[in-house]
Amino acid sequence: MTIPPRLTPLLEQFDFACERLLARLAGPVMDSGNGVEIGVVPLGDDEYLWEPVPDCWSVRRRGDGAGARATALAGAGDWGRDTADFPHPFPPPFTTIAWRLSHLSEMLALRADHTHGGRTLTREDYRTPGDAAGAVAAFETASAAWREALLSADDTALDTVGYSAYPNGSDAEDLFADVVWWVNQEVLHHGAEIALLRDLYRARPS
Repeated sequence: MTIPPRLTPLLEQFDFACERLLARLAGPVMDSGNGVEIGVVPLGDDEYLWEPVPDCWSVRRRGDGAGARATALAGAGDWGRDTADFPHPFPPPFTTIAWRLSHLSEMLALRADHTHGGRTLTREDYRTPGDAAGAVAAFETASAAWREALLSADDTALDTVGYSAYPNGSDAEDLFADVVWWVNQEVLHHGAEIALLRDLYRARPS
């Protein structure tokens, strides 16, 4: 299928954001922004779960229970992500790299399924990895699935309300073109947050 011209810049932006985040997480090098390659230490388990302030929300073993102000651990399997029923805690809890990466991967995987899949996956089905390498691999898989879903969209799809039936957002009420834009900003801003947390971890007092 030919990519609609107005989807091309959004797809390129998504690819750029994912490439930057994956390089920042796994290395071995990343572009500094001016063409200079900088060495990257791959994300490790301690950093993945690092809580820089008290009462962070994170990813936890299910047997350990939810963190402060959380009411449940979302997902399936041995690990889950801190969450709470509506209304959510305010001010929002500070979240770890693990939490943010799990949130991104779950969102991409479920949106892909509810756009170009069986439209059956729920948050209760998603398995959050408890280790850094597994989380990076999960993001890579989920971002590839969402990219494949984007390639299924023609101009008619971009102008269709509810082309994505993702149940945890406003997708059922939005033009698909607006959903694509929204997903890009999610990857961009959470990717920037994760990059900053990596810098803070590296600079933390020994």
